[in-house]
Amino acid sequence: MKKSKTPDSITINRRARFDYQLGDELNCGMVLSGAEVRLIRDHHVQLKGSFVTLRGDELWLNNLTLGADTERNIKLLATRKQINQLARAKQDGFQLVPVRLLAGGRYIKLVVATGKSKKKYDKRETIKKRDIDRSLKRQQAV
Repeated sequence: MKKSKTPDSITINRRARFDYQLGDELNCGMVLSGAEVRLIRDHHVQLKGSFVTLRGDELWLNNLTLGADTERNIKLLATRKQINQLARAKQDGFQLVPVRLLAGGRYIKLVVATGKSKKKYDKRETIKKRDIDRSLKRQQAV
C-alpha cells in the first residue's frame, strides 16, 4: 500500500500577509528543470520580491530567487477555468500574490492568492496588534 505524503511548506512569503489582505488561494504546478527542482528541494529558494503575472493566457511567476541570486521567470500550470477566474480578479483590482511553495511526493506546487494592497494605516494597526499580543504573552509567561 502506498503512503501519501502531505505537502510540506518549503518556503513562505511572510511579507505577503503583511502587505496584502489575502483572499482566495489556488495551487498551481510549475514548469521546472531538474536543477531548479534540486535547488527548491534543498531550500535554496526565496519568494521575497516575486510576483505573478498574466501574459496572454498563461500564468508566470517572476523574480523567483533560486540559488545564488539568480532570478528566474517560471511558467505556472493551471486550468483554463482557474486562469479565467484569476484574470477576472485582476480586472477587479486584485493582485496575484505568491504565498508559499509546497513539495510533497514528486510535485512542487505554488500557492497563489488574490490580494488587495493594505494602506499604511492598516499596516500600523497590524504592528500594534502584534506588539500587544507579544506583551500579553510575556505577562502570562511571568
